[in-house]
Amino acid sequence: MTRLPLQAVLFDMDGTLVDTERLWWEVVEHVAGRPLTEADRPQVLGRPVEHTAAWLAEATRTPAARLAETLHRQFADRVRAGAVPRPGALELLDALAREGVPTALVTASSRAVADTVLAALGAHRFAVSVTADDTERTKPAPDPYLAACRALGVDPAHCVAVEDTATGVASAEAAGCAVLAVPSLAPIDPVPGRTVLEGLDDVTPERLRGLLPYRLRIMTWNLWYGGTKVRDHRAKQIKAIKESGADVVGLQETYGTAAEELADALGWHHHSAGENLGVISRHPITHRLGDPDVGFYGAAGVRVRVGDRAADVWTAHLAPEPYGPYGAAFHRLPAEELAAQEEERLAQMRDTLQRIGRSRAPGVPVVLVGDLNCPSHLDRQDAPWPVTRAAEDAGLGDSYRQAHPDPVRDPGPTWSPVHSEHEDGSGRPEPQDRIDFVLHRGLTVLDSRTLVTGRPRPWPDVADNDWPSDHAAVITTFSLPG
Repeated sequence: MTRLPLQAVLFDMDGTLVDTERLWWEVVEHVAGRPLTEADRPQVLGRPVEHTAAWLAEATRTPAARLAETLHRQFADRVRAGAVPRPGALELLDALAREGVPTALVTASSRAVADTVLAALGAHRFAVSVTADDTERTKPAPDPYLAACRALGVDPAHCVAVEDTATGVASAEAAGCAVLAVPSLAPIDPVPGRTVLEGLDDVTPERLRGLLPYRLRIMTWNLWYGGTKVRDHRAKQIKAIKESGADVVGLQETYGTAAEELADALGWHHHSAGENLGVISRHPITHRLGDPDVGFYGAAGVRVRVGDRAADVWTAHLAPEPYGPYGAAFHRLPAEELAAQEEERLAQMRDTLQRIGRSRAPGVPVVLVGDLNCPSHLDRQDAPWPVTRAAEDAGLGDSYRQAHPDPVRDPGPTWSPVHSEHEDGSGRPEPQDRIDFVLHRGLTVLDSRTLVTGRPRPWPDVADNDWPSDHAAVITTFSLPG
């Protein structure tokens, strides 16, 4: 099972590594002149000094700047006199150092207080420290954790943040980190992507690695008459899938047997639907979704088990004619006529979305891949392009465009690596459009790219191409919370 590699561990300070939350609580009580209650927690725990000072200023009618100075001074004095590492903290830091995993201190306290604690913990244990003085916004905004990741040169999705307050957890999760919560004074609820433990005793680097999301790499590929236009097509398909690193591949134009043959050759699981659609997966398939006797055009899906999680993956192939880019490029059709030509595909997409909705289980993310035979409304503004808009309205995000927001800089065409000129012999340039998609709901996109291997010769001299298709594939890498 493939999880994202652990690139760094990011530690909160107060209440997480050192038992200072109680010291801070006592200082605020002293300055407030009254015992604090449960209702005061959101204004006190995990907040920068300036926030708590501003809150106290409203109640005490004392200038916030003066209160902040008093809070800073008194808290620093107490830290110097009695900051004690939480059980297991130093042992975990040293174990991470032995395994070469960099660590950062990420705190809403001031630089002065952080440096005092760093001296007590050993500043050498941290490659980076980020304090309230170092970012324009501090917790619960994601800025401190993002700043730490930039300084370390790591991806937040590959990091575990260790926090003790809801405010800190919100900051780390907003930055995209997996979270280990070790509550000090206030409880924190576990949710997907967040683990809650009583403390750091017995936490090891290996356990932290187990908190990272699974990597799920999904590929869509139109095989082009099963690949039969190219010699040794099956061997070339297997080679391309292996080199792609894909975990699940949604196939179109399978010619009935391609999904089963590819899965057998790879030692994977498979589902074939009708004569045209299939899904192959290195992860076990637990459910087969949709109509197994679907026609040549339509959609079919599977539910795959990834560790202790699941994901639904659907593959779709929509009708190829009339093809909108031809209407736009060759016939100069106005927008309303281009949109009208999408009616059959739009009906097929709506049917697909309804089937996905009926099959979906609570909490299970959905991926819809396929050859939709139409451009995206995110790429072209010459018509409404309602098919992709319908998917977006249903909550499905376009993974390639999420990874590459600028369609001018990163057009990502998938039609066609072998057609540079139109097949009618007129010499007209073939429109190059992005018509193959990996759409999703409930996952985080880490990367997305198109794939064509070798340098395919143009049609009709394609028999010896390394790439056995007339479409580029699209491969998106997602993180799936463990």
